[in-house]
Amino acid sequence: MDLFEAARRDLLRKRAPLADRMRPRGFDEFVGQVRVIGPGTLLRRAIEQDQLSSLILWGPPGTGKTTLARIVATITRAHFVQLSAVSAGVADLRREVKQAADRLGMHGQRTILFIDEIHRFNRAQQDAILPYVEDGTVILIGATTENPSFEVNSPLLSRSRVIVLEALRDDDVRAVLLHALADTERGLGERHLGIDDDALELIVNLANGDARFALNTLEMAAVGAEGGTIRPAQVVEATSQRAGTYDRAGDAHYDTISALHKSIRGSDPDAALYWLARMIERGDDPLYVARRLVRAASEDIGMADPQALMVTMAAQQAVHFLGLPEGALALAEAAVYLATAPKSNAVYRAFDAVVGDVATTRNDPIPLHLRNAPTGLMKELGYGAGYRYAHDFEEGVVEQQNLPDNLAGRVYYLPTTRGYEREVAARLERWRALLARRRSDAGGDPGDGSDVQP
Repeated sequence: MDLFEAARRDLLRKRAPLADRMRPRGFDEFVGQVRVIGPGTLLRRAIEQDQLSSLILWGPPGTGKTTLARIVATITRAHFVQLSAVSAGVADLRREVKQAADRLGMHGQRTILFIDEIHRFNRAQQDAILPYVEDGTVILIGATTENPSFEVNSPLLSRSRVIVLEALRDDDVRAVLLHALADTERGLGERHLGIDDDALELIVNLANGDARFALNTLEMAAVGAEGGTIRPAQVVEATSQRAGTYDRAGDAHYDTISALHKSIRGSDPDAALYWLARMIERGDDPLYVARRLVRAASEDIGMADPQALMVTMAAQQAVHFLGLPEGALALAEAAVYLATAPKSNAVYRAFDAVVGDVATTRNDPIPLHLRNAPTGLMKELGYGAGYRYAHDFEEGVVEQQNLPDNLAGRVYYLPTTRGYEREVAARLERWRALLARRRSDAGGDPGDGSDVQP
């Protein structure tokens, strides 16, 4: 490297964003992730003993994935190559792999190939690197914010160890910020800035465990520091929203809708409102949320409160008609209604059992007395023969076989004693008693399918 190149790099380092300048250079500067790479952990020992295999680092933004990859390269004295799956293609991979093979053959130096956002590589791109990971030409370290179980090919995943990084704790983010303010070499220490306690806590809160977001916010807020002190007003001006840790197509999306549904099922209106608001405020499609509320109404409330389905459908129509933000209140009303409604999954369980029988039993013919007979031929063949019209009987209840022969007598729907379903259960019990009395009066042979057991 000549003097001009060295000067250029030094200038770039000085002008780099604070988050990049403060990137930890070793484990002694690395904050957080003690469970994964703390002293004595298996991964830490493997790195320090230069016995590392390929890794997939999975975690939210700003948790140290890139930093950890660079530290690994420094400790193991491996050549570090960084590619972004957003812009790199198969040709880039092949070029770096060839250079890695040459480097290993001529100098005995291994190469760490760090691929940021590896989940954005398609199957062909991931397959292209597989042979070189397998034969050790490169040590792959992939970084992803998405669940690698779904986004990384199984062969590549089986040859790598998945390391789960968690969002930094508030204490960790606070320590990062204070270190950046004090560091005179890479941080803001030369400016001798102070920070108001409320301003510090505001950055920590907004960061959501994302150190990069916290440092970028601190750097911007420091520009407007009055009297050498960063105050909440500068923090608010530096950022208009908290760190974006929510991906509308990723795990956080599905985990949040799961939390909403399970809060409704658990009859917790406060939690249901919270998770609903979190989805709406993070930009989820309100009609998707409405569809999930309709599902909850059918699955978890069911016949305990048949109004629940109508309330959720009304909320869906309101959102469709009003849009956001006005329609959000209709969703909130529906969520509270569902959470406070009596619960029953009897219809859900009954339908699930029916679907199982449809899939696993033979499709017996429809009983003749249930078939329509619009033509003379059909009548001659017995279609509709023996059908008993329910309205001709007391309470509109008649005993006849309505299921195929192989499922005759099967009971699917078992109502609970909660909410409206208590009335349904009592009604079915009354009907059973009525049918039993008719059988008794007829000498046990009503002549229309007495083998049926309601």
